Amino acid sequence: MLLGRTLDTRMLALQRQGRVGFYGAATGQEAVNVAAGLASGPSEWVLPGLREQLVALVRGHPLDLYLHHLFADARDPSRGRNMPCHPSAREVHYVSMSSVIGTQISHAVGVALAQRRRRDPGVTLAFFGDGATSSNDFHAGLNFAAVTSAPVLFLCTNNQWAISVPVGRQTAAATLAGKAAAYGLEGRQVDGTDLFAVYEALSTALGRIRSGGPPELIEFVLYRLTPHSSSDDPTRYQPADWAARARAHDPVARLERWLTDQRVLDPEAQARLSIEVDAEIRRSIADAEGTPPPPPESITEDVLAPAPSPGP
Repeated sequence: MLLGRTLDTRMLALQRQGRVGFYGAATGQEAVNVAAGLASGPSEWVLPGLREQLVALVRGHPLDLYLHHLFADARDPSRGRNMPCHPSAREVHYVSMSSVIGTQISHAVGVALAQRRRRDPGVTLAFFGDGATSSNDFHAGLNFAAVTSAPVLFLCTNNQWAISVPVGRQTAAATLAGKAAAYGLEGRQVDGTDLFAVYEALSTALGRIRSGGPPELIEFVLYRLTPHSSSDDPTRYQPADWAARARAHDPVARLERWLTDQRVLDPEAQARLSIEVDAEIRRSIADAEGTPPPPPESITEDVLAPAPSPGP
């Protein structure tokens, strides 16, 4: 969680300096991302919304490779073709996100059905924000998953703002989890700032679905602690006291307090960990910034299939 928080701080600063083109922070969502990375197994597939890059890192995607992606250099697995924060990590079953809202929901159902057809025991995790619950793909995805009983777990990270639209302006439903009932599915709401509550909810739901249970929906209620992205100015639409209210629900600070109260973490260890994490990120940034951009001739590689050999 500290690595994710530090990475967000550093990358937003680099974007402001013009050293990367775009960045979407996951500040405030660390408990959900870390818990999902820990609760999911190697056979699970992850289809992210916008802020789940930390899930890939927890599952084993190397930090330095992710930084190469953010800088779109020659060692970026996507060869500079994807926007920053849209990584693809095949080795940990992490599918590149789309900026089109909600499309990954129906895609995840297709992946889940493919897993079942291949007799793969894993579950597909479909992440999306509160805004995506108003998309066509939310309806199509949940309806299709329920009808086919696809092994998919729908995970709504409700940070209460769909860019500038508060959740109360896009739905009259009491909770987003309650929308699951319309499709014949179970839905539950969980405190997304509590690492332990999130991990328990994920582990339990994944266990049920792995055992043949129907798909489920979990709504994680949390707070967006930063702008929607580096292109956003939230002071134009959020209440003046929103930032202070959001900081009162900081999941990283909450876990630090708990670890301190349990005498698992002391100030010296905390300071040492912060220094180590910052140094690791700085090393990866330096490596990425020292890597040249993709060569121009690579623009047609991995795009077209090789032409077949001419016949006799």
